[in-house]
Amino acid sequence: MKGLTSRWSFRLTGNGDLPPGPGQALGTRGGGAGGAGGAGVSALVSRLLIARGFDRGEAAAEFLDPKLRQLHDPSLMPDLDRAAERLVEAAKGGESIVIYGDYDVDGITATAILFHTIRAINPQAQVRSYVPHRLEEGYGLNAEAIGELCAGGARVIVSVDCGVTAVGPAEVARAAGVDLIITDHHNPPATMDGLPRAFAVVHPRRPDSRYPFGELSGAGVAYKLAWRMCTVASGGSKCREDLRGMLLELLAFAAIGAVADIVPLVGENRVLTRFGLPLVAASKFEGLSALVRASGLLEQKIGAMEVGFRIGPRLNAAGRMGHAKEAMELFTTATPERAAEIAKHLGEQNEARRAVEKSILEQACEMAEESGMTRDDRRAIVLAHGSWHAGVVGIVCSRLVERFHRPTILMQTRDGTCHGSGRSVDGFNLHAGLVECHEHLERYGGHDMAAGVHLSEAKLSAFADKFTSVANRSIEASRLCSRVEIDCEATADELTVEAVRQVEKLGPFGAGNPEPSILVKDLVIAGRAALGGQGKHAKLDLRSRDGGRVFRAVGWGWGEHLERLAVGMKLDAVVTPRVSVFTGAPVVEPELCDVMIG
Repeated sequence: MKGLTSRWSFRLTGNGDLPPGPGQALGTRGGGAGGAGGAGVSALVSRLLIARGFDRGEAAAEFLDPKLRQLHDPSLMPDLDRAAERLVEAAKGGESIVIYGDYDVDGITATAILFHTIRAINPQAQVRSYVPHRLEEGYGLNAEAIGELCAGGARVIVSVDCGVTAVGPAEVARAAGVDLIITDHHNPPATMDGLPRAFAVVHPRRPDSRYPFGELSGAGVAYKLAWRMCTVASGGSKCREDLRGMLLELLAFAAIGAVADIVPLVGENRVLTRFGLPLVAASKFEGLSALVRASGLLEQKIGAMEVGFRIGPRLNAAGRMGHAKEAMELFTTATPERAAEIAKHLGEQNEARRAVEKSILEQACEMAEESGMTRDDRRAIVLAHGSWHAGVVGIVCSRLVERFHRPTILMQTRDGTCHGSGRSVDGFNLHAGLVECHEHLERYGGHDMAAGVHLSEAKLSAFADKFTSVANRSIEASRLCSRVEIDCEATADELTVEAVRQVEKLGPFGAGNPEPSILVKDLVIAGRAALGGQGKHAKLDLRSRDGGRVFRAVGWGWGEHLERLAVGMKLDAVVTPRVSVFTGAPVVEPELCDVMIG
């Protein structure tokens, strides 16, 4: 049970204090400005807002009810106007444009955003997409591909979700007289001198940037560029009505990219996902509609969870198991018949990916434990194997991080080289850690929580030792366990359907805005039962020790712990509030995050 190995801590509020307890809602402060949420917001939601730093009424109100007008002016981003004007000129002038996209969900959706924008500006525009092969070409712009695109007649190449460190490929385009526009969101060079010499480098965190929000996904950056292209094409500061309608539809792609790339769902990302996710289910783009049907999500409400666990993995499977060009085709040029065919194939590839993932996970866990990488004195896992699929190891990294709570890098060895991916834990900057190990690496790139690496097999041992020493220095042994961060306390009586519905307004939930974790103290187990096939899950009927109402909580994957949770046992529980309509009428049925017995 998580409670036996987890550390509990309250999230700090904006001023460093613990959030108020039950019965201590802030209410409104003078003049109707409101505290955290103001009038009409439950005490529980007020406490949740304070726990997340929203201790001013205006900020809380904006968070609860975001507006598209909260998005920043795209022109504030360095080089964005220059890029937009050149792309519109090329689209209207019939010049050959190539969108060079990454092979993950963020890159695919970013490509779709620019492709449909260019075609909306000029339906006869000469635009096509290019996506590198994950295993044969690797991540990002590569000089050979850029050279071939230039030789093939491209006049403008625009990258999405990659390129901010592509100095060599930029020189190839420059020598060929081709305008290379880079749009990216990954960690940029520390100084302007480190940027590629491209026609434009669009990045919210460029060294000279004053853009107000630096955490956009690649699709988010592409969306801001598309927005400005539409105003340029419209000849003013506002979009033509047809282009404005298309931009609204493109929010679906921006939302999918943000959720799948696990960027913080705060600020602009939260606005994009809040308005984009509701558009996914009934998208006017045939490829996305076909994918929704193939994912079994037709006529269902699609939120961040459905994107993260149903839609995103299918799109990623194309690049992981083969070539992402099918997924790119799905979202750009596919006819209805072809879209249905591709969507079906992506589902099949995803099933194959899951089988490969399971096999690698079992072997990697065994290797990590046998080599001592799961001990307290080794706070990183670095492994490589010749039979591992390089396109799948990144997902397995995430599974090992969840299990062993330390940064993990897994690689495939082939022809004397190691190629793979890494994932990190909160508080350890993976990209910065790789920078410290640069002498052992041939190339690397990424950001704080995820990265890709390529090195000689001869340097694997030295790299593993150096990376482990960096992790040992940065990560305390006490952090090598799961953590449960608690937003606030609540009583069982506060968990009403109305209150939980208000809690849902804090979403979409994801990185940077996790689902609420609420501590309910002084409970007694009034009933217990197994759920699902082979009793994999558990449900507990819980009531307050003072005889208050009983509510049912569900523990997914908790079946193995049922024998240790006896009726009559006293405990405190950390739950995520949920409303269930499984039996018809809505009832509060929280999900168990953790318990503390006694």
